[in-house]
Amino acid sequence: MEYRDFGRTGVPVSMICLGCMNFGGKTPEDESIRIIHHAIDQGVNFLDTANVYTRGESEKVTGKALKGKREKIFLATKVHGRMDDDDVMAAGNSRRHIIEQCEASLKRLGTDYIDLYQIHRPESQTPIDETLRALDDLIRAGKVRYVGTSSFTAWQIMESLWAAKELGLNRFVSEQPPYHLLDRSVERELLPMARTYGIAVIPWSPLARGFLTGKYKRGEDIPGDSRFAGEINRDDTFGKRTKQHFSDMAYDVLGVLEELAQEKSKSMSQVALAWVAAQPGVTSPIIGPRTMEHLEDNLGAVGITFSEDDLQRLDDVAAPESAIVNYYTGQMMDFKPPQHRW
Repeated sequence: MEYRDFGRTGVPVSMICLGCMNFGGKTPEDESIRIIHHAIDQGVNFLDTANVYTRGESEKVTGKALKGKREKIFLATKVHGRMDDDDVMAAGNSRRHIIEQCEASLKRLGTDYIDLYQIHRPESQTPIDETLRALDDLIRAGKVRYVGTSSFTAWQIMESLWAAKELGLNRFVSEQPPYHLLDRSVERELLPMARTYGIAVIPWSPLARGFLTGKYKRGEDIPGDSRFAGEINRDDTFGKRTKQHFSDMAYDVLGVLEELAQEKSKSMSQVALAWVAAQPGVTSPIIGPRTMEHLEDNLGAVGITFSEDDLQRLDDVAAPESAIVNYYTGQMMDFKPPQHRW
């Protein structure tokens, strides 16, 4: 396993982060624990979950798996999503919700502290100084070591850095953006900003929700058990984005991935994951295995290198800074500026 500094913190983390979204849900508890233990045995020391993953079940299973192993793990979780359908206050980036959910996450994870506590999505209704003050209090109380963001834009992170400096608060040390060969838009501003200010970057969905594994073929119907099958006929943002995955340009990317995989005697998913990990500014892509087979395949991305010719071939079908499938649109990045931000 390769280890990299987590941004400016000086903490070494594995170049692959184990995402725990499926654990306690699609992946049964006993299998989830086996996967976590095997990942740790293979050198993975960075785990990421969230309170909303199966409404807390992922955190519970992750906590059980880490009994006796906690001190050697950099453990991350997130807050923002709705945790109670009947309580309008049980979501968002308010002080009330953050403090309440941190306590709940600590209990579910069975730990006294969280290494990285992340704001799962930006929220324009809550001024960033309110969010930062709550997170700063958690750090000063010893319940959280570091704080980060997920799916924030570059300007939103810059605003947070300015606010933290102005108010003398602990700053965000990481960002978790969507990043893969079908959406390279973070290369335009977010990655250069992160490198400039020492922010760790831990991309989610490096395999474009499984599209880059190669299981989808041009001209063939989408398998009925696929995560895309239930979305492609929807008229909302997710339906439109799903359709973009199955465009000619996206299949062109798969074609080059397949060629490189054959040349390197690797799987397409391993090459796609290694490409994300090799990009300047990236710390640790987050994998989301559902089975032990998925984990074993993902771990095979460690050690893959790319020549200038390899990178150019991928650039030719997936242009730098471009997006074949735009993950930064719609519900995820809906911004409604408040009348009085400061």
